[in-house]
Amino acid sequence: MAPKTDHLIPSRAVRQLRRVRAFYAGGALLWAAAAWTGWANSASRQMWVSLLLLVVFSALLFTASVWLRRLRAATAADRPAHHAAPRRAVGPRHASA
Repeated sequence: MAPKTDHLIPSRAVRQLRRVRAFYAGGALLWAAAAWTGWANSASRQMWVSLLLLVVFSALLFTASVWLRRLRAATAADRPAHHAAPRRAVGPRHASA
């Protein structure tokens, strides 16, 4: 019988979401720096476009982070619980004569 949960897909999704989150964080930092440099002339189109792209990348970063947190919680809930009886302590063994 096939397993009910496939553990390969969530781990692959977690890896991909981590990469995407790093990309979005880099994009947000880049556009924040561009908006910071354009702040000297606050009426410029460069600053407003940079702020718009900063908002877009920040929203994507937030969304990827939320998905990653939910996926981690879902994979943690799928792990089987270990309810085995505790093993008894092994005492010294005597060789039979």
